[in-house]
Amino acid sequence: DHSYGAVIMVNCETDFVAKTDDFQTAARDIAMHIAASNPLYVRPDEIPEDALNREKEIYRSQLRDEKKPEKIWDKIIEGKLKKFYEDVCLTEQKFIKNNDITVSTLINNLIAKTGENIIIRRFSRFQLGEEIKK
Repeated sequence: DHSYGAVIMVNCETDFVAKTDDFQTAARDIAMHIAASNPLYVRPDEIPEDALNREKEIYRSQLRDEKKPEKIWDKIIEGKLKKFYEDVCLTEQKFIKNNDITVSTLINNLIAKTGENIIIRRFSRFQLGEEIKK
């Protein structure tokens, strides 16, 4: 509906690969994925520690309220964090054009096909009508 847009920086080792249809199609598809799914980070290691700690504390509080045994909390929190990463990290999200793979798998398949290292550096997502930050 033209109310969202995304810009993505995807790097590879040579301009030869960057000019291939496969690379350009993947970059375009990932930009559309970003516009549709609104990830906050590229990878889990980019999540700020305070945001991660906040999530963990929410999970601990939930487990406390549910009266789960403390000895299994770490395992449960690990599973909840995996789900959190799938929600907020681009590379961990199910690819919108093929829900059988993640965006990370899409990139790895492209690496295997081209024989070059390919990495998503960053992205920006824009939404029509969103407020301007001052």
